[in-house]
Amino acid sequence: MPTRAYAAQSATTPLGPFTIERREPLPRDVEIDILFCGVCHSDLHFARNEWGMTAYPLVPGHEILGRVSRIGREVTRFKVGDTAAVGCIVDSCRSCASCRSGLEQFCLGGAVFSYGWPDKHSGGMTFGGYSEKIVCDEAFTLKVPTNLDPARAAPLLCAGITTYSPLRKWGAAAGKKVGVVGLGGLGHMGVKFAHAMGAHTVLFTTSEGKIADGKRLGADEVVISRDAQAMAGHAGSFDLILDTVSADHDLNAYLALLKLDATLVVVGAPPNPQPVNLFGLLMPRRNLSGSLIGGIAQTQEMLDFCGQHGIACDIELIRMRQINEAYERMLRSDVKYRFVIDMASIKG
Repeated sequence: MPTRAYAAQSATTPLGPFTIERREPLPRDVEIDILFCGVCHSDLHFARNEWGMTAYPLVPGHEILGRVSRIGREVTRFKVGDTAAVGCIVDSCRSCASCRSGLEQFCLGGAVFSYGWPDKHSGGMTFGGYSEKIVCDEAFTLKVPTNLDPARAAPLLCAGITTYSPLRKWGAAAGKKVGVVGLGGLGHMGVKFAHAMGAHTVLFTTSEGKIADGKRLGADEVVISRDAQAMAGHAGSFDLILDTVSADHDLNAYLALLKLDATLVVVGAPPNPQPVNLFGLLMPRRNLSGSLIGGIAQTQEMLDFCGQHGIACDIELIRMRQINEAYERMLRSDVKYRFVIDMASIKG
């Protein structure tokens, strides 16, 4: 079915109106009228082919929230009118060890991501949430707690699960000291989650202007990472540090803050390889790891946790035609802390 969208036609052209084809719902499909779509930095990377893997035309958007408008005859978990969401993954092989463990993002047969990925149904590429509608298999569609503001809940589908998953895996909880590096779209959610999980939460930022915001969001302490003395005061004291920064920076400075057997987990994606002093890992038996979003079950767990604790993203709501300006502002870190598109505006 023809569906209005916004697309990038090349790495150098701005996003603009475009018509895509969505499939008619299959027996297990859920059709969603998209109400809100968050804007992730990955959208910009893909639109501008900064990772060298973009196929055009590209319709970005993987923080998708809307209202169910149709369901296939075998759908059991949703009904028309429900609030539903789609995140970064819309399909996987469902049979490999990763999928059987609820880790579809690490599907050994190849997860199908929400946009810019080979589409098993159409034979073309998947199109994301900068569009009026999306059709998704029920198994990859998520329920949204009704007490959450839908616009503020949309970025939970990427910014939320990207930070929630490693905090859960590495045991953020009461009695633990957890650091969060950076206060952007990811970092502000990391602070909220670590605080809600009961951890003593420390924000690391380069900006003194973010101290008040960090504490408002739940940080027990805020450390200016350029202050060598302040950093040294936390040496060897952290159980876990979540690094959300996507710019080049010194990982060794944060490895030095970990306890024995503690972990620095990276969820940001700096453009260049980051040097690591291996003795900083060997001598105190520290761990350096990475993490990628979360599986479908854990994403639902995260949404339910947010409903229980009243957690959502701090956002700036924009109209669809403002997306190119939003990309430029995002590059300047000029947003607190996530852009969300009001998709009703795609109609004009």
